[in-house]
Amino acid sequence: MLQPKRTKYRKMQKGRIKGIAIRGIKLNFGAYGIVACEPGRITSNQIEATRVSLNRKIKQYGRLWIRIFPSIPITKKPAQVRMGQGKGAVDHWVARVKPNRVLFEISQSIPRPIALLALKSASHKLPVLTKIIEKESLGN
Repeated sequence: MLQPKRTKYRKMQKGRIKGIAIRGIKLNFGAYGIVACEPGRITSNQIEATRVSLNRKIKQYGRLWIRIFPSIPITKKPAQVRMGQGKGAVDHWVARVKPNRVLFEISQSIPRPIALLALKSASHKLPVLTKIIEKESLGN
């Protein structure tokens, strides 16, 4: 499970995810990628499930890059606890994702049909709508 080694503050407010992504919108490492189409929060467990799914499909063919990191703590109070008495303990970690953000990339050494199949099955593990993109130089 991904989480930061240390943070400046233990707990954060929810906040809103407004606008579209400016950074992380191009494929920098691989030839194929998954891009978010809507804003959302992706938990570290969902990132891990997607990573496992991709690794099973691409096997020894190529490389995988995870372009998001869960750095936002989400707190939760225990069940059957009355209101008040402060904010709950940190329960899990999430990554805030804006539309157009590249989430995962895989290398060009993977055959195109296998790459597209792997990315499609991996996108089912994510809570946001996604689309698959390719590098322009591949000549779609």
